[in-house]
Amino acid sequence: MIKAVFTEKKGMYIGFRISGHAGFADSGHDIVCASVSSAVMFAVNLITEAFEIGADVEVSENFIELIFDKKFKHETHTVNDILLTLESHLDAISEEFPKTIAISTIKISEV
Repeated sequence: MIKAVFTEKKGMYIGFRISGHAGFADSGHDIVCASVSSAVMFAVNLITEAFEIGADVEVSENFIELIFDKKFKHETHTVNDILLTLESHLDAISEEFPKTIAISTIKISEV
């Protein structure tokens, strides 16, 4: 199962972690994994390349994490909208292919 965990602070998304394998088909033939990978990479590239917003991005096999730089102003609605759209897209894939994606949100408080 793919696990998508979004991180929220003060009502705004500040990053996400996507990991795992959908298990819909064998690796290399899994349309759910391909769909998720494409959507996630589009969001990452939109944020870091098109909008040039600083973020720490870590990628490995079956894992990607994006966390905005500490100096980033978390109130930026453009980024929040991109991550809300990514979450919505993953939810739509999950509805089409049940039991392949688990989506959750971690809310962190100001410390």
